[in-house]
Amino acid sequence: MSKVLVAPSILSADFGKMADAVSDLKVWGADWVHCDVMDGVYVPNITFGMPMVKALRKNSDMFFDVHLMITEPEKYVGEFCDSGADMVTFHPEASKDPMKALDTIKSKGKMCGVVLNADQPFSVIEPFLDKVDMVLIMTVQAGFGGQSFMRERLEMTRKVKQIKDEKGYNYHIQLDGGVCPSNIHECVEAGANVVVAGSAVFKATNPAEAVKSMQIEY
Repeated sequence: MSKVLVAPSILSADFGKMADAVSDLKVWGADWVHCDVMDGVYVPNITFGMPMVKALRKNSDMFFDVHLMITEPEKYVGEFCDSGADMVTFHPEASKDPMKALDTIKSKGKMCGVVLNADQPFSVIEPFLDKVDMVLIMTVQAGFGGQSFMRERLEMTRKVKQIKDEKGYNYHIQLDGGVCPSNIHECVEAGANVVVAGSAVFKATNPAEAVKSMQIEY
């Protein structure tokens, strides 16, 4: 049996105490640190970039799962890898050359993934399924924290899991957006083995217990 990997998003942390937030995640037993990078172009919000990832890396040995919600990610993926990312995922429809982006990440010895936003068709990620280490399925619309979980996205999760099993692919399936202890079982039943949780962890009365409650066996 394996356990679900929980990757709390530091987007929900106090930006004035980001290093402390990452330290807290280790204490709370989180598996990965999810870093949401937004450029104000692909999505309306702006968060942080390479300097933040580099600064946090100096203070942590945790696995950094960097989700790029930016235009032309192929221009920046190498720098994010050099800054300390362990996994870099991006939205193929925002890229002029998705294969270049994937190849660059791999050339840096890091894990790579593609993201399927809630408003995008499956065809956006389909050409890359045999090349990635993770498929991230958005269960909200990318760009904002605190949105409600879109249950209809579980059908897409099942599809991605079915293809993984049928083709013998080896990618993680990650769900991001509104995931919490109350819906973790249906996420895992649909095929997810990694979940991003922001508010569900950082706003919890007992964050460590929130993390543990989502690390269920599958």
